[in-house]
Amino acid sequence: MASQNVVQVTDSTFDMEVLKSKQPVLVDFWADWCGPCKMLAPTIDEIAQEYKGRAKVAKVDTDNNRNSAMKFSISALPTVLLFHKGQVVKKWVGLQPKKGFKEALDALLGGK
Repeated sequence: MASQNVVQVTDSTFDMEVLKSKQPVLVDFWADWCGPCKMLAPTIDEIAQEYKGRAKVAKVDTDNNRNSAMKFSISALPTVLLFHKGQVVKKWVGLQPKKGFKEALDALLGGK
């Protein structure tokens, strides 16, 4: 479902891939049955391509990785969290335009 630049994260890999990442990480919490999640997927893929090497983009299937979803109080899908140095710095709930993700990433990356 996701491009080669998007990391598929599970409950067992979440800490290493997201919380311990040296780069900012944009995490898309989604489910296969979620229509808006499918609509957001191309945007997530585009962000992953545009920020390759500067930020990590990941997806968490909430149906198969409930612990990660519960840990971050994911109650609606899609929810996208931006992590920096292991902390959530921004949260988006519902279908969002690409611009907001880019602005938040650019702010963390110093406008690069």
